Amino acid sequence: MGAATQSFSVMHHDWHSRSYVENWIERDRQRDEERRARLKNMLAAATFSADAEISVLDVGGGYGVVTEEVLRASPRARVTLQDYSQPMLDEARLRLAPFAAQVGYVQCDLRDPSWTDRIGGPLDLTVSAIAIHNLGELAAMADCYRGIVRVLKPGALFLDYDLFERFGGTALHTRMLGEAGFTRVDLIWQQSPVAILAAYSAAAS
Repeated sequence: MGAATQSFSVMHHDWHSRSYVENWIERDRQRDEERRARLKNMLAAATFSADAEISVLDVGGGYGVVTEEVLRASPRARVTLQDYSQPMLDEARLRLAPFAAQVGYVQCDLRDPSWTDRIGGPLDLTVSAIAIHNLGELAAMADCYRGIVRVLKPGALFLDYDLFERFGGTALHTRMLGEAGFTRVDLIWQQSPVAILAAYSAAAS
């Protein structure tokens, strides 16, 4: 089986069940301190000034932890939080109520090629944390990477914190990002099975 068609076993999640999502969030919050330190490390790779009015996409943003850290780092940012789960988006709206004027919400499936039409753009930055691996198949992840390229401005950045070592490894995902259209990919942190990759879209000619 080639890398492009390789699939992996992923935990089954009932993201459309409100009770399941509430229980999942309760468990996830136990990792909050560790997760936030890694998110701060990831966002430090985005060298925008603190007062920059940047446009950001949070892919698979769940209940808003990553978006919250983006807005702490860039208080004047405008964030689009995308997720597959409406219950997750509902929880994010509650969590991010103080930032209501700066956050938009989009419910869509990353397996649907038209998801990028719902996002708009072009954007200054895309971020994602422990999300894209849930697609389960390398081909679907590669399609997602190509979609992210399409919504970014020339020279813009994609920061991805994920379980790469359980899904082919960082070298494979670096290659996939290059094939998707990113011109440079840096490994900025790794503690197997997780890592953070920074991918740069092509600069304007």
